[in-house]
Amino acid sequence: MERSLRVARVATYVYFVLCGTLMGAWVVHIPAVEARVGISHAALGGLLVLLGLGAFGGMRAAGRLTDRLGARTVVPASGALCAASLVLPALAPNPWTLAGALLVFGFANGCLDVSMNAHAVHVEKAYGRPVMSGFHATFSVGGVLAAGAAAAATAVGAGPVATLAVLGALGLATALLTARALLPDASAAEAAEPGGETTEAPMTADSGKVRRQIRIFAVLALMVMLCEGAANDWSALHLKDVLGTPASTAAFAYGAFAAAMTTGRLLADRVVTRHGPTAVLRYGAATAAVGITIAALAPWVWAAFLGWALFGLGLSGCVPQLFSAAGHADPAAAGANVSRVAGLGYLGMLAGPAVIGWLTHFTALNRTFLLLTLMCATTAAAAGILRTTASPGGPAAGLAPTDDRLPADAA
Repeated sequence: MERSLRVARVATYVYFVLCGTLMGAWVVHIPAVEARVGISHAALGGLLVLLGLGAFGGMRAAGRLTDRLGARTVVPASGALCAASLVLPALAPNPWTLAGALLVFGFANGCLDVSMNAHAVHVEKAYGRPVMSGFHATFSVGGVLAAGAAAAATAVGAGPVATLAVLGALGLATALLTARALLPDASAAEAAEPGGETTEAPMTADSGKVRRQIRIFAVLALMVMLCEGAANDWSALHLKDVLGTPASTAAFAYGAFAAAMTTGRLLADRVVTRHGPTAVLRYGAATAAVGITIAALAPWVWAAFLGWALFGLGLSGCVPQLFSAAGHADPAAAGANVSRVAGLGYLGMLAGPAVIGWLTHFTALNRTFLLLTLMCATTAAAAGILRTTASPGGPAAGLAPTDDRLPADAA
């Protein structure tokens, strides 16, 4: 394995950590920004929609730009813009300026999200084996770093503006200094397999078939990420309101979900190499369906913890497989295809909490989770769509393990 490819893989990890850190830094400072501007929770909720709309617009723009200019140009530019705009919400003196700041930050974050995923597809293609899930796992590491940085800043008396400005400056330097380690655009577009022969684009001969596949991938991503969004906002409230646990105990529901998801993503690449992406998506979604059903029907706290953990473990490998399949369906349009899948998936993540909240007007909170069971079961049933998409290493159809050996540097 060439040293430049290994360095490019490390650089991709860095950008995923950077994206997670910048977004996490904003999330942990939301209460302080809300107090500074003097708005209600309802007004904040409306403004956060603008963050999502900005991100969606950034994802669509970055997909085309990445295919046209190359990931080596768009990834560092997006990372620099995201880092530079991190402090803007903390500087906003009123709701109007906060709205503009969130649009800019959301747009930059969406650009970084799609462009780094497109580059991850190129790295995975060059490696000739699955590595996508490991990249997504490091995004969660960034969130942990952001929480730790915020806690340390609070301990020494630093305010939100100073904290976000310092993190933004560090992120800006990281984005620019890491840029040279990314794959050159020519080799990214025509990455060679380990045997030395250039890999042909598997689906360019039938663009209509590719478009249909991308639409299905996008719908599946919407359902999976809607489930993730629902877990983020409702898991702790489920234990508190339905099972009557103290708030301190209820917080462990989300902790169980997040820890299981991170662990699953750290292990998923090895499972994909052995059994294929179809099996990971099918059995992962099925496991998630079982987990959320247990959580919804559990009469005991420990059973609910188990359900949320299984839910996170099952979902952990699903999104990376869909992003990877979208990128490999047509390497010449990897950025645009990833942006379509990621964009609709992101809308699902934003909609998840709202959909569950709306359903609570008609039934108990735990019963609304059965909608998530249905979505996971549907995803499992549709997993066979991955059979028709070429995958890097491992059995494309997920039917039988291969005898391929992992390189010594496998993560």
